[in-house]
Amino acid sequence: MTTVLDSILEVRCVQYRREFHLPASIDAGSRHILLDVGGPYGAITMPAELGERVQDRLARADLTGPVIHHPRARRWTFITSACRPDVLTASVSAELFRLYATVACAGSQVVLPSADDERTGYRTWVQAPGNADRVPPLAVVIEATRAAGGRAHAVR
Repeated sequence: MTTVLDSILEVRCVQYRREFHLPASIDAGSRHILLDVGGPYGAITMPAELGERVQDRLARADLTGPVIHHPRARRWTFITSACRPDVLTASVSAELFRLYATVACAGSQVVLPSADDERTGYRTWVQAPGNADRVPPLAVVIEATRAAGGRAHAVR
């Protein structure tokens, strides 16, 4: 039996796929809309305050993309291109760790905001995906994170 909530969830998931070109799926158990990390997409999550500074840097470079806000946790998740193996060195990982920033590994999933999430304020878009064919490269977001966090080292 399909409920109204299931229908609303499916409508939002279809919107993510058709309108925003995000290969979203619904997890029936949790009733969340998911985006798989790996393939074309990556993600980095950080404290909201740092995320605001990163978003400002990306906006100045005209490299913004979808960003999810988790108000209770006060964290932002940037949807990016996938992680290249040479981007996340041990020293870069350590620096991100000190900034409380986490790069999602391939095989993990990002929960995208559902209509119910947005209504309750549990999970919202800082910047909704206009067209996810255009997401910033993870390396650029890492570089902006490091710079906004106090260290400006180029990611190669």
